[in-house]
Amino acid sequence: MTHNVFFWLKENTINSKFEAEAKKLIEIDIVESGSLRKLAETPERPVTDKTFTYHLCLEFESIENHNTYQGHETHHSFVNECKEMWDRVIVYDSKVI
Repeated sequence: MTHNVFFWLKENTINSKFEAEAKKLIEIDIVESGSLRKLAETPERPVTDKTFTYHLCLEFESIENHNTYQGHETHHSFVNECKEMWDRVIVYDSKVI
């Protein structure tokens, strides 16, 4: 399953701190793979949302591993360290059919 998290950071955020903390999530042992991404400079189209600052994409072998990740100490640390940095967060979780 894929866990996609989109962040809209506040203007005065120190992006290097956010990036360092978010990258720690990719290193959690039950995360199969992951990446931290920024908005791509693609052309404007009616179907694109070009307002977010970062996109965290994490792959899990199972929903159970995802659920374990949600309670992981590193995940809680990230939220506590960074929650004041964002205005908005949206999560899209999906599974292969």
